[in-house]
Amino acid sequence: MFHKEGYKIITITIISLLILNSISYAFIISNIGHTIVSIFSLVVLALILQFFRNPKRDTQVSDTTIVSPVDGKVVVIEEVFEKEYFKEKRLQVSVFMSPINVHVTRHPINGKVAYSKYHPGKYLVAWHPKASEENERTTVVVKNDKVAVLYRQIAGALAKRIVNYAKEEETVIQGTDSGFIKFGSRVDLYLPIGTPLEVTLNQKVKGGENVIAKV
Repeated sequence: MFHKEGYKIITITIISLLILNSISYAFIISNIGHTIVSIFSLVVLALILQFFRNPKRDTQVSDTTIVSPVDGKVVVIEEVFEKEYFKEKRLQVSVFMSPINVHVTRHPINGKVAYSKYHPGKYLVAWHPKASEENERTTVVVKNDKVAVLYRQIAGALAKRIVNYAKEEETVIQGTDSGFIKFGSRVDLYLPIGTPLEVTLNQKVKGGENVIAKV
């Protein structure tokens, strides 16, 4: 299954590669030349298809857990001052996504979207300390009776487009699509101080499946 954000790019890629291979067979005489063009085409198509894949995830929906919003590796666990929405100290958990990870962003909890905002910005590498404040990003806050969670999609050096589906006052279900980041970046979660974590630094997680914390 492929994500809807990739339909246009996948279609354009397939058409472009078909044209390229047609030109190859029309104007390149050697078999080696045909082989190089064919291999190149297969590699490009494979990279595009794997990037936009959207595997089904078996989310164990629960009001007592916060699941990872994305696939990747936990690269930050620290207490910080969250100044955009809560304006208080929060426990930050950041998940870095490489270009080969699934890039779907999923809602980490059930609840109502209390805040959703897009911020234009720079394209520093995703692990840069100032990326969460200076890069292009979207901030979403979801609340329920037990907890309020802020999660921020952050663009990176390769990520040039962030898609955010979360709309304020909308009721969302844990594990469902919240957005998409194209070509590698990271997502920051901001949890209440003292929230019991279920992950450690450098742990690999799957969006919608692995539990980040319990409430």
